[in-house]
Amino acid sequence: MLEIFMLYLSIPDRINFLQLGRYSRFGEQRFRRQFERGFDFFSFNRAMVSPYVGPRNAIAFDASFIHKSGKQTPGIGYFWSGCAGKALRGLEVLSLSLIDADTRMSFHLKATQTPPANCLTDNALSLPDWYAGVIKKDLVQITSLTSYLVADAYFSKRGFVDKVIAMNLHLVCKLRDDADLLYLSKKAPTGKKGRPSKYDGKVDPCNLHADYFHEVKNNQNIKAKAAVVYSKSLDRNILVIVEEFILKGKTTYRLLFSTDINQAPIDVIDIYHTRFQMEFGFRDAKQFAGLEHSQARSENKLDFHFNTALTTVNIAKVIQLKDETKRELPFSMKDTKVLFHNALLLMRFFSVFGNPPNSRKNQMYLQELLTFGAIAA
Repeated sequence: MLEIFMLYLSIPDRINFLQLGRYSRFGEQRFRRQFERGFDFFSFNRAMVSPYVGPRNAIAFDASFIHKSGKQTPGIGYFWSGCAGKALRGLEVLSLSLIDADTRMSFHLKATQTPPANCLTDNALSLPDWYAGVIKKDLVQITSLTSYLVADAYFSKRGFVDKVIAMNLHLVCKLRDDADLLYLSKKAPTGKKGRPSKYDGKVDPCNLHADYFHEVKNNQNIKAKAAVVYSKSLDRNILVIVEEFILKGKTTYRLLFSTDINQAPIDVIDIYHTRFQMEFGFRDAKQFAGLEHSQARSENKLDFHFNTALTTVNIAKVIQLKDETKRELPFSMKDTKVLFHNALLLMRFFSVFGNPPNSRKNQMYLQELLTFGAIAA
């Protein structure tokens, strides 16, 4: 595994079995066999990133489209591509990530390939049902880290929310702009016959009642107000935060919510906004760690490759965090790749020419050559 991670950090071109054999001291077949065996990426990533995650954290999950052609690839089908704005033929992976609302960082934990629509239909499952099953599979490790999940507006459905609550977890998510929300009545009982009124009118984001909603101070200069209200679609009381934005001269509103009505509203805001950091992890894995390069036709090998590519980004982040002089600098996956590629070439030169890298004569130029081409050297 150490050799594999080093190669994923070092190879500048496409990352597949042929390239791994070219750049390594091991043969191509050895990597093919190892990828078929599997590896516990969740436990590995959890142990690696836990020291760098604070108490205000959550498990974020989101899917990413993987370009893939061919008829023999397992799981190939039509999946939604956010970049293209339509469904394309290829693969999709669902990633579980640990996010930190204080440092605004996201760390990959585990990726699982999404089955195509016909497979879900044959098993009488919807896509949210399958996502909930993935979370339940790793529930023990998830609950040992946090009790909060965070996702985008697609998952603000009653069926999915009920499954999350049944796992003793809470969901931080976004509601539709036209969500039907009701104020909880504060009127005292009248003493008359019949049940007292439970609700006190519909919530209008453009005209919030000051008796119910209170302002939420934050460091992002966002106008936000919070209150506990009743959601008809979810059939439960939820904590709602209404954010107000002015885009192109027009006032718009975003409705965030948490199923934990006792959660601090500022935590809901920070956790939901940090969720987007997952997208940068997908971007770095695609551009620098070969997330879309695998040509394998085995489900186990594809799973191993997807997780290795995303875990490689974790390793690069931890390398920077361990260096106190670079901890506050912006993260650059490209600089890490340049550094490891240069180190791989230098070690090959020293090995071929028989010169020790730690000699006094070579030390004069070693550091310069290691950082050659790096932007933040």
